[in-house]
Amino acid sequence: MGWHRRSLRLICDAFRSFNSKIAVPRNPIEESLTRSHFSTSCIRPSSRNSSSGFSQPLFRNSALQNWLQQSQCKNPFLSGAKRFYYVDRKEIYHFKPRGYKRWSQYSPRNVLIVVLVGSGVAVTVYFGHLETVPYTKRTHFVLLSRNLEKDLGENQFKQLKNQFKGRILPPLHPDSIRVQRISQEIIDALERGFEKEEVWSDLRYSPESLIQPSDANTHERTLSDKIGEEEIWQSEHKWHKDDEILDDQWVQRSRKHGQEKGAKSETGHLEGLKWEVIVVNEPVINAFCLPGGKIVVFTGLLNHFKADAEIATIVGHEVSHAIARHSAEQISKNLWLTILQLILYQFFIPDFVNTMSNLFLRLPFSRRMEMEADYIGLLLIASAGYDPRVAPQVYEKLGRIVGDSKFQDYLATHPSGKKRAQTLAQAKVMEEAFNIYREVQSGRGVEGFL
Repeated sequence: MGWHRRSLRLICDAFRSFNSKIAVPRNPIEESLTRSHFSTSCIRPSSRNSSSGFSQPLFRNSALQNWLQQSQCKNPFLSGAKRFYYVDRKEIYHFKPRGYKRWSQYSPRNVLIVVLVGSGVAVTVYFGHLETVPYTKRTHFVLLSRNLEKDLGENQFKQLKNQFKGRILPPLHPDSIRVQRISQEIIDALERGFEKEEVWSDLRYSPESLIQPSDANTHERTLSDKIGEEEIWQSEHKWHKDDEILDDQWVQRSRKHGQEKGAKSETGHLEGLKWEVIVVNEPVINAFCLPGGKIVVFTGLLNHFKADAEIATIVGHEVSHAIARHSAEQISKNLWLTILQLILYQFFIPDFVNTMSNLFLRLPFSRRMEMEADYIGLLLIASAGYDPRVAPQVYEKLGRIVGDSKFQDYLATHPSGKKRAQTLAQAKVMEEAFNIYREVQSGRGVEGFL
């Protein structure tokens, strides 16, 4: 058997010498990668047996080596290696860094252009969407267009009517007539509150129009108003205009700053509104006004508040949200807060970011909007002929019904009823509202108070 081994060794040496003569020069980088890869990953444990007689140089630059690289030794990093380097004029290989470039690796000129253009667009969008809230003269950023806001309100109103189908009181129901009459007086007061004449449609009860019987309305109102006014005038001594001002300071500063700048209240979103109101037979103690002038009142609220002045206070508050465009402002602020949260997620855990943003940004802003609606609603009910001094009692009573907590002024979207009652009773807006009420009672209406 020795001659078989010697003959096989001679054949291998001859083949090796012939292969070395026809070797083709290769790319130095590719060759180094190929050698390292072949020597580490392509040698199987069976190759340790020296009896085969095959050594690594035998397969260099051969067709068999290419076949092995493509089938058994295929490496995705090796096949794509050429994409990560380039050759300059001096035939020097430069490796390109993998992954995305950092800001420091970009050209400073390009970075400066991006920053300037982005800042210009942001400033233009911000100052192009600033509006002034009536009465408080607060300037707020509203990204949502008026038409889109109105469409959202109308679509949500349709969904609510479908949701409460069969539980909406008919137009001729006494509660429907009562709520519609009070709402109409609030809307008429809103029209007097602005100096220019607004083009609004008359309030109608949804889903169909209603012709109000004036005799029944006046008779119904006299009894409830008498009961309410007796309770109001008994507590007249509780309000003094010289009392300590609580959260009213930011309103007064905002009004003074707006008047100095000559800021004009934004009322374009109120033009052409089709005011509608429905009363839902549900034991829910709630009422709201959707964008577009859609008022919804639940019978659970009417069961606890019997006087017309009390209902007018709540309806006036809800209408004030639509006047100040709080829904559109909330959507705009949520957009910026979401962007801020995404940035903070890179440095802090999401639970911590969400808790802090709600505690220090979302909730305080929501409570301030509620207080702003209280102020505007106070002027509306005074112009509609209702005593504004009933408003603090309504919010205090509402707090007792829903159950105020000690931490509601910090951990809720609405201030506590006690806090709202104290603020309204001691605020300067009460003096303005009471003066409007006295003028209305004497037969002289007040215009342009918003």
